Amino acid sequence: MSMAGNLRKVGSLRKVGGLRRVARLARRRPRVDLSHPARSPLGSAVVNCVTYVDGRREEGDHDLREAVRRVRKSEEGFVWLGLHEPTESEIAEVAELFDLHPLAVEDAVHAHQRPKVERYGQTLFAVLKTVCYVEHTQVTATSEVVDTGEIMVFVGSDFVITVRHGRHGSLGPVREGLEADPEQLAKGPAAVLHAIADGVVDDYLTVLDEFQADIDEVEAAVFAQNGAKVDPGRIYQLKRELLELKRAVVPLSRPVLELAGRPLPSVPPEIQAYFRDVSDHLLRAAEQIAAFDELLNSILQAHLAQVTVAQNEDMRKITAWAAIVAVPTMGCGIYGMNFDHMPELHWRYGYPLMLSVIAGLCLVVYRGFKRNGWL
Repeated sequence: MSMAGNLRKVGSLRKVGGLRRVARLARRRPRVDLSHPARSPLGSAVVNCVTYVDGRREEGDHDLREAVRRVRKSEEGFVWLGLHEPTESEIAEVAELFDLHPLAVEDAVHAHQRPKVERYGQTLFAVLKTVCYVEHTQVTATSEVVDTGEIMVFVGSDFVITVRHGRHGSLGPVREGLEADPEQLAKGPAAVLHAIADGVVDDYLTVLDEFQADIDEVEAAVFAQNGAKVDPGRIYQLKRELLELKRAVVPLSRPVLELAGRPLPSVPPEIQAYFRDVSDHLLRAAEQIAAFDELLNSILQAHLAQVTVAQNEDMRKITAWAAIVAVPTMGCGIYGMNFDHMPELHWRYGYPLMLSVIAGLCLVVYRGFKRNGWL
């Protein structure tokens, strides 16, 4: 393909990348926390405390203990308690009420955990990494592309406790979606765990789609006419942000497979089938991350190759001009010697003849380098 064709291709890639970015901003809806006001006096960390019976929300301003008492007395429904970055004192009463294991409670308070699913008696404790795409006009060597958070979920026979860490990952949309599907919500706390996992994995795929626009933008810049001048820090920063995304996605594969195939308390077989679908989506996200990593490696290698080629071209030009300059240097060096008997030294036209010979030789050498592409 000709140079003009390459430039047209790069221009079209940049145009497509710009259109993708505009479309992404246009379709992005604000992640508003749709959760309801706190119904428990346990502290500021409480986001919501709601009772569900037969998949429908129970009305009434009951605190947490009253809600649990009603559910356990009737043996119907479950309680969903939502917390956001609780302290040890704020979660202590909750841990006592639901008999939560101290190790799981410690993980829920301090966060920064690896995605996992653990069983403590009849209670499941799941850790999910949430991700959010950080909007920016252009990727730089210091751009933040992916922001991560965590959601911890305690699942029992009659309760779900969600503990969220981070500035994003609101569970309001998940709650609203479940309340719009009472039949699914009636399947119990495991249905809530599935909805949360499904929403988290869907966010992975959304972030990866937006991540691809950044990769396309950097790729177009690298293969542009002045691609060797692209800051390699932009590519490296994308690899760092992709690694952050990989830490959230890849370790989650095994826990989701356990939820899909291993008999666990509070997870009925009909819900395990839904987790198999989540596992498929998670596998797709992991494969896409691997593909992006390979693509970024290729882009980085191509950029380094371009830099090497540009340096070689510069060295060839420098070498060619040094060879041209060596011709008059040699002539002047010879005739600068203090000898009486030298060819044409005392001839009237010796000086202009020597200048003409030097100029002619320089021209010959210049044309030779020009013909070979060194200049």
